[in-house]
Formats: sequence, structure tokens, C-alpha cells
Amino acid sequence: MANRLQHEHSPYLRQHAHNPVDWFPWGKEALERAQKENKLIIVSIGYSACHWCHVMERESFENHAIAETMNRFFISVKVDREERPDIDQIYMIAVQLMTNSGGWPLNVICLPDGRPIYGGTYFKPHDWQNVLLQIAKMWEETPEIAIDYAERLTAGIHKAERLPIAPIPEQYTFANIEAVVKPWKAQFDTQHGGYRRAPKFPLPNNWLFLLRYAVLAKDEETLQHVHFTLEKIANGGIYDHIGGGFARYSVDGRWHVPHFEKMLYDNGQLISLYSEAYQQSPNLLYKNVVFETIEWAKREMLADNGGFYSALDADSEGVEGKFYTFDYDEFDILAEDAELARHYFNVTKDGNWSEEQVNVLFVRGEDRRLIHEAGFTEEEWDAHLKDIKSRLLDYRCRRARPGLDHKQLTSWNALMLKGLTDAYRTFGEEEHLLLAKNTARFIEDYCSVGDELLHQPQDSNRSISGFLDDYACTIEAFVALYETTFDEEWILKAKVLAEKAITLFYDEEGKTFYYTANNTEELITRKSEIMDNVIPSSSSTMVRQLYRLGLLFDEENFTAIADQIFANVFPYIKSYGSAYSNWAIQLLEHHYGVHEIALTGPTAQAWRKELDNKKYIPNKIYLGGTKSTLPLLVNRELLKSKAYLCRNKTCSLPQSSITDLLELIK
Repeated sequence: MANRLQHEHSPYLRQHAHNPVDWFPWGKEALERAQKENKLIIVSIGYSACHWCHVMERESFENHAIAETMNRFFISVKVDREERPDIDQIYMIAVQLMTNSGGWPLNVICLPDGRPIYGGTYFKPHDWQNVLLQIAKMWEETPEIAIDYAERLTAGIHKAERLPIAPIPEQYTFANIEAVVKPWKAQFDTQHGGYRRAPKFPLPNNWLFLLRYAVLAKDEETLQHVHFTLEKIANGGIYDHIGGGFARYSVDGRWHVPHFEKMLYDNGQLISLYSEAYQQSPNLLYKNVVFETIEWAKREMLADNGGFYSALDADSEGVEGKFYTFDYDEFDILAEDAELARHYFNVTKDGNWSEEQVNVLFVRGEDRRLIHEAGFTEEEWDAHLKDIKSRLLDYRCRRARPGLDHKQLTSWNALMLKGLTDAYRTFGEEEHLLLAKNTARFIEDYCSVGDELLHQPQDSNRSISGFLDDYACTIEAFVALYETTFDEEWILKAKVLAEKAITLFYDEEGKTFYYTANNTEELITRKSEIMDNVIPSSSSTMVRQLYRLGLLFDEENFTAIADQIFANVFPYIKSYGSAYSNWAIQLLEHHYGVHEIALTGPTAQAWRKELDNKKYIPNKIYLGGTKSTLPLLVNRELLKSKAYLCRNKTCSLPQSSITDLLELIK
């Protein structure tokens, strides 16, 4: 019989609806039952595209003997980490404190009040059963040991990422930046790109910082490594050469064999990164990656309501990567193009993924010589390759598809919205701007209640209030949409959301933003999210947007809040630059300043495009149009085509062309 999870909307929770485990969703019913029966709680956290979550489900949660132990001694709660990142955040810190590692599936055993006492990630069935029995015995015989440990562990969780209030430096120097970058560069993998480690994650914000740093600091060695890395990622198996879009990471050190799940948040950020990298160094590979990834998102991730779904599973038919890999003979569908395509995509008879004896398509940079030997020009091959990919995609689409996680998360849609605006800024494709506007309307229409954001559209079970990342990412996306269109609707909405975020999340006494709002469910502690990860932290994103809005609206309170929080984080950035990359981007802007570029009159949009095409300026912000209420534009002749460069509340004389403006930026 199906358990309570059959009534949930989360695909991850519904995947466990027919387990023999008597699962509860997170909520009052489970917590009250645990306290009433004085039972320990199992909090098991994962997400729908997680391969090892599926493995543990098959091995342990579908095992009747293990389920009987869980049902007899525990209250078992299933959590979708993407639906409730606040719960995941707390218990992930707990497991990291206990084991010095973390990941998913995340399995934590807690007191009846939710305080953790034991945890880990994937457990083999025998190990999981033993853990359950031992802890159940301890709770029955010596509960005081568990309670004492829970008190100490919860205190540790409470202190994690809680920073002291620091003095605000008079200035941030280049030496501060060098202290961040020097140990960072020591980790570069000069053979395969990225860092010397496996598995390898794309980490878009890392390379965005290093790209901007390299240009501003004129560090040619770092700039070359950034582009080397981006080419390796785009040519590797982590990129879906047939259907577009990136997998979450590669399991090896050379970007070859991916963990095949595709996440919206990775792809939105990578669209932004490759668009910006193209501005700095036009490369057809980057353009193709952006266009193909957007096409994938439209084809496979876009809902009728204008929002994007969350993820595609790594598995199909119970096999990881089966949808994406090819046997040698399958390329016969290409007829006379089969042999050339096999060489180009490195397809072998025995399979280039030796463990599974199948082929993960990838491209070597030197393989371009095959194209010239075959008699193609660059342009001819690009067109012919598109045809080959189209035929392979049609063939692949007949296979059983990976599972789709149809959740629509506000923050992840905002990341895709930002990616689409960045793509439009770089390539001028009108369809990308239309998609961006539709995504913005989706956030407004489905992910908002009054002036507050939701974490996802409300369903028949519950309404989940927005977390700080929902606000921060949406503000960032709306600011980007304003800079792209000069439609003041979006910058005004961003300001309203920033004011609401300060009301809901900012702690005046601690000088920090909490991840959860002050009007939502209380968990065992309230956390700040400081360190950047695959997605920049909610705090760093919020601080960076407060600086931008402070500039645009001359809003001193925004700037003052941002100044203090940045000063609190600043001493830690050099300790591990990769985990503070978004803060490091702000450090660049503190040192090098920000070019406020105001473009007015009927040519404002054309001039914005011309400037983006002529010069890559990593530390800039646009404003303009033919009408405005922004302080910097008030009392200017907005109907005349003029360009202004402003820094530190001082503006240049009006310039009559982009060429003249660029003379001021040299």
C-alpha cells in the first residue's frame, strides 16, 4: 500500500510513496507523533535526480526487514532538499560536523524534537540496519548520552558560518586580491583545465571571477587558463553534444564521464558564463554552447506557464546515462557521415567509457584537423555538424527518457532568467529576450504573493515562503533585465524586493542575513549562508545586489548594510577563494570601482549593443533610456542621444558616441 508521500507534489517524495517504510513528509504531524511516542526521528534528504538516492532506496527503503526496523523504532521523514533547502542546510552542517563530509542522500537520526545525534550519507543495507538497531538500543537504555550529544552538536550548528562584526576597511587593495588569487592559481590543472581534482564540477561563478580578475589585473596566464578550462568543459562529455545542456559534474579528472543529471541552476549560470566569455574572446564554440543549451531548456525544461522545471534524472530504465550514451553501431544511422562523426566524437567499438563499454561523446581540440582533412571550411563544418547532431537527436529521442523533476523553483528560474538576459546582451537573439521576459512574468504570476516571494508555486498541500536565495537571485535577474531593456519596471521591482528582504531576513544586531525569513517556521536554529558553492551563496548575491541598487538609487542604507556584511566576510575570502568567489567579484569592484554607464535618447539600446560588442568591461552597470526616475538620470536631457560615464557620484560631460565614451574608460 502507498504511504503518505503519495499525496505530495514533489517527484522525489512521490518516488518513495510505495516503499514499505511508513514515511512522513516534513511537518507538524511527524514532529508531534515523534514527541508523543518518544521516538527518534530519521530525516532522510535527497532529490529526484540523485543517483545514489535511488540506489539507497532500492537497497534499503524497499527492503522489508529494514523498513520494519524503521517503522518500529523511528518516525521516518522524507525531505526533498530542493523543496526545503532550509532543512537540508541545517542537517548537512550537522553531518559535516560529525563526519567532515557531506552529500546526498543525507540521512540523519534526531531526537524527538529534531536535534541531530547521528548522520551520514549513503549507507549499504547491512550498515544501515546495524546503525538503526544500535541507536534504537542506545535511546532505550542510555537516552542521556544522546541528549548530551545533541546539545553540543546543535550548539556547533548554531555557530557555523556565524561571523563576528568586523571594522570596515578604508580601502581594499590589490594586495588583498593577490592574497586570494595566488593560492587559488596553485590548484589549476594545466593538463585538463579546471582544478587538480576529481570529480570535477563546472563551478561557473569561480570562472566568472577569474575571467574578470584576469582582464582587470591584466593577468594573461590566468586568462588563458580560464579559456582553456571553458573549452575543455564544452568539448568534454560533461556537455551533451547532441541535445545541449551540461551535466552536473564529471566523475573523472578530464571532464569525460559525467554524472548525467542535468540541473537548471548549472545551465542557467553556464549560459551566463559562456556569454560573458564570448564577449571577452569571441569563440564559435562558446556561442554554440549557449544557443544549444537554451534550445535544450526550451525543448525539455520549459512549462506551459512560462517557468522552467528543475532537473532531469541521471538514470533511465534503471541505468545511469543510458539515454545519453551510444554504441558504435548506432552511428550507422548517419550513413556516409558515420565514420567521420565517430572520429569527431571519439566513438570506439569497445566504448570509450570502458567500465560500461559504451561511448560518452566528447571532442578533442586537435580533432578539428579532421574537419580540414575532410575538406570542410569552419563555416561548412559548423552547418554540417548541426545536421549530424539533429539526426542523432531524432534517433536518441526514441529512447526511454530520464525522469523529469517538474518542481519550479523561484531561485533557479531567476538564474535561468539571468542567463537568458546575458545571452541576449551578447548575441542579440530576440527570442532569448522574449524567453527572459516570460520567465520574469512567471516569477511574478506564480511565485509571488503580494510583495513577498514564494519558493515555488503554491500547490494543494502547502505554500512555502521564499528563502533568501529566492529574493537575492530574483533581484539580480530583475536588475539584469533592466540593464538589458532599460525598462524601469524591473529595477523598481528589484528595489521593492530588496526592501522586503531586509525586513524579512536581515538581523540588525548580528549584521547578517539569515537564510530563512522571520515570519516562517522555526527550526532548531536559524542559519546564515555565507560560503559560495555551485550556486553563489544567498548572502553574497544579496550583498552584491544591494551595492548595485545603492548605486542606481543613491540608497545609502543599502550600501551601508552591504559594506558591513562584506567587511565581516572579507577576512575569510583569502582562506579559500573558490568558496568565496562571488565575494571575490565584489572585492574586485571595491578595488577597481564600477563604471556606471548612462545611455540616453533613442539610440540608447543601439549604443548599449555597440558597447557590448566593442569592449568587454567586467566592472560596469548600465542605466538609461528616454525616461527615468533614477537619481543619476534626473534632470538630464533624456530625449537626446548622449552617453555618460559616472564613478563615485561624479559624471563625465555628455559624450556623443560610444567611441568617445570608450576614450574615457581606457
